[in-house]
Amino acid sequence: MLSRHQERQARERSEAGSLWQENGLVLATSVGTPFESHNLRRDFRKVTRAAEIGERWVPKELRTSFVSLMSHSGVPVEEIARLAGHSSSRTTETIYRRELRPVITTGAEVMDQIFR
Repeated sequence: MLSRHQERQARERSEAGSLWQENGLVLATSVGTPFESHNLRRDFRKVTRAAEIGERWVPKELRTSFVSLMSHSGVPVEEIARLAGHSSSRTTETIYRRELRPVITTGAEVMDQIFR
């Protein structure tokens, strides 16, 4: 995939000619500049629409899903923080990690114990 991406970016660089601004970015606009956040969100919505999962997703949800799935699979939070590029595991735990099992399950289990 990365090789195909590099080939596509080389074509874009060639097509842009003197408009191309080399910034050494892996992900760049068609003229080599950094993505503006609103353009990234617009392009992301195109992908989610094409995947038929709706248009209300935002890129941050990819990181939240990654962190939550890794945590659910038993990966230590310190390792997840490193993989996600967080400077501390606190960010990983408080902002991105979500419990995949619905929290209501715990309440239901306690209520079952009380009313037995």
